[in-house]
Amino acid sequence: MSASTAREHAVADRLYARRRFGNGLAIALGILTACFGLFFLGWILWTLASKAVGGIDWALFTQMTPPPMQEGGLLNAFFGSAVMCAMAIAIGTPLGVAAGTWLSEYGKARKAGTVVRFVNDILLSAPSIVLGLFVYTLVVMQTGGRFSALAGAIALAFIVLPVVVRTTDEMLQLVPVQMREAALSLGVPQWKVIVQVLYRSASAGIVTGILLSLARISGETAPLLFTAFGNQYWNSNVLQPMASVPVVMYQYAGSPYESWQQLAWAGAFVLTVFVLLVSLSARALLLRNRISHD
Repeated sequence: MSASTAREHAVADRLYARRRFGNGLAIALGILTACFGLFFLGWILWTLASKAVGGIDWALFTQMTPPPMQEGGLLNAFFGSAVMCAMAIAIGTPLGVAAGTWLSEYGKARKAGTVVRFVNDILLSAPSIVLGLFVYTLVVMQTGGRFSALAGAIALAFIVLPVVVRTTDEMLQLVPVQMREAALSLGVPQWKVIVQVLYRSASAGIVTGILLSLARISGETAPLLFTAFGNQYWNSNVLQPMASVPVVMYQYAGSPYESWQQLAWAGAFVLTVFVLLVSLSARALLLRNRISHD
């Protein structure tokens, strides 16, 4: 072996050793960071479960929010959260799917499409309290300062909308171009291609986006403070103030009464379990769709 070849081998060995060291260091730091995050996540979940276990009973789901220093539950808050979240999904989903479809199929080569995507990204990252203040000005103040579940649902719909728009746009773009061309070559109108071909192919991803938006709005407090406000009693009129779990948690957690603090922990635990189940459902749906396509 010549001297030059030996030097080349030595340089290659040093580079290989350096890269192995760098790779091992990156893996070690990645594992350490993941363990660091998981530790605090487990700590938070353990604290939540240990604080809430005393308040998880049948009364939590069957009784109304109580006066101070009395026992009760969160039935009216669970009902109010379910109503407002359902209304928000019903308002935001059709608009989001329609806007995402336009961006994917008609707005690609237009300046308007770029502007809409930019505005949607701003709306996606906007603080929820800003959206709550906007709906407060737009709806509550225009109705004489009347708080209502409808105003709360509109505020939550502004959070749902950009998530559904982004998800629909990206899922439709993932559909192969050959499917569009094959359908159009058969003389199928564009709207039928979208409804019968593209939506069927992207349905799992779109539904996943809707579920993720539901998981996000179920824990929002700030928009509801300015819109739905809250109600200690049962109310099924969407034009009146209505209780919700996040607002009750916010009010009760800072109170000096132990019974209210216990209800706040119990409500936080139930809300966390709900968000976990929705997130798992979204991931299971995506996984099943990926397996079926493979």
